[in-house]
Amino acid sequence: MANIKYPPYERHVFICLNERPAGNPRGDCKSKGAEKVLERFKKLVDEKGLKPRIRAQKSGCLDTCELGVSVVVYPEAVWYAKVTEADVDEIVESHLMRGVPVERLRMHPSIPRDSSKILPAGGA
Repeated sequence: MANIKYPPYERHVFICLNERPAGNPRGDCKSKGAEKVLERFKKLVDEKGLKPRIRAQKSGCLDTCELGVSVVVYPEAVWYAKVTEADVDEIVESHLMRGVPVERLRMHPSIPRDSSKILPAGGA
C-alpha cells in the first residue's frame, strides 16, 4: 500500500442510476437515460487519458430525482441537472479537463468558493 497516492482521484464523478417503480411521481434517473450518460462519461475519461486521475462511476439515489439525470463532481461539489448523453462531452472538456463548470447544466448557481478555485486536470 505504500505506493498508493491519496486521494486517489483529482475528480470523482457520480452519475445517479437510481430506479423507482413505474409511475412514481418523483421519477428516476435510470428511466431518463442515466445508463447512456454513465457509458459516455466512462468512454471519454478513458479516451482522453484522464484515468486514473478522474473516475466516473454510478451512484445510488442522489435525492434529486425530479432533476435527473443527476451528476455530481467532487471535490468541488458541482451538481448537474437533466444531463443527457449529448451533454457529457461538454462536461468532460470544460469541467473535468479545463476546470470550468458548465453553468447551463448546474443545479445550483455558481458560487465563487467553488468555480474560482477549480484547477484543470493535472493541476496545470
